Amino acid sequence: MVGRRLSAGSILSQLPALKVSLMYVTPAPDADNDPLYAVRFGLTGMLGYAAVAVFNPVLPAVMAAMPLAIIAGQRKAFNPVAAIAGPVVLIAMAFVTAWMVEQLLPMPLVLIGAMWLCFFLGFRMILKTGSPVGMIVVVLPLLMSIMGMNGTMALDAMRLALVQAALLTLVLGPVVYMLLPPRTQERHVAVPAPGVGQVEIGAAIRATVLLALSFWLYSVMQPSDLMMALIAAMVIVFPSRLRVWDEAFQRIRATLYGAAMALLLLAFFMVSARLPIILGLIFLSGLFLGTKMMQGKRPSMVYQYAFSVTLALVAGALSTQDPAYASFTRIILTLLGAFTAAFAVALLDDLTGWHGDQPENEGATQEAA
Repeated sequence: MVGRRLSAGSILSQLPALKVSLMYVTPAPDADNDPLYAVRFGLTGMLGYAAVAVFNPVLPAVMAAMPLAIIAGQRKAFNPVAAIAGPVVLIAMAFVTAWMVEQLLPMPLVLIGAMWLCFFLGFRMILKTGSPVGMIVVVLPLLMSIMGMNGTMALDAMRLALVQAALLTLVLGPVVYMLLPPRTQERHVAVPAPGVGQVEIGAAIRATVLLALSFWLYSVMQPSDLMMALIAAMVIVFPSRLRVWDEAFQRIRATLYGAAMALLLLAFFMVSARLPIILGLIFLSGLFLGTKMMQGKRPSMVYQYAFSVTLALVAGALSTQDPAYASFTRIILTLLGAFTAAFAVALLDDLTGWHGDQPENEGATQEAA
């Protein structure tokens, strides 16, 4: 057995005959093809936070973390189509979903039904085609509906934050790749794994579980506490019980990594509260986590997600939130959301058996001995 953790992308490429409904997971960056990836990773995070300091957005965590999530997902040579399509789709969906939620706010039952339909269509797209585009169809209505329940001003603030982050991504992507180009000229081609079985049942299960969590957020929680539903949306995509639990544990681990890194950065920042200090610390933390993406024991997305957590926490802590409270809240909400959603989906998947008798790909989620 190989003494390292295999990424989901490499496992799928080695097992072409295995037809399991999985959303495509970007493989780890290759140091041979892109030796400057870690430097670009840290630079993207640093420039994203610098934009927060310059523009002072209403929701700084969104502007700080979203460009990194889109830009860092590219592998090998820069793909201008993907770099432009992602932010453009995000802007269009932000306006469409904000308009839809605003129109349906006077009719709560209709709004809840529309949200369930959006969740269902997004999850069905993911389970049927393996395309991660479906996650946008799930996440944006979720964000907009939660913010909309707190008034149209909060809804407008979320829409503005998403548009600002998307526009920043359009600028940062070409800049960081021009400054630090990869060695290879080959562009990465994603090959999602198409799903099998009665995916409509699987999508309905996931939409219902997410709607239940969202309804709780609508009723008792503040907009700043929507992390639980977001993490749940990411976790419950995967249809097999093993993948659901593995994704939950990986995101919990990543959140702990990111919170620890954020507290370390803020502790250094308190010694000398200057913008160049925090920018340098963010760059170094991104450099470290980017290197771990290529060489670490965990799947690369753990370290990428950890840096997003770090940026969101630092941006939030230095704007309105206390850093210790913000870290504690994010960790607790992630634990609750991931385990609640994973348990509910795994139980309902087992009861319905919608994915049939397809084999479980244990090697994709467990560390080889």
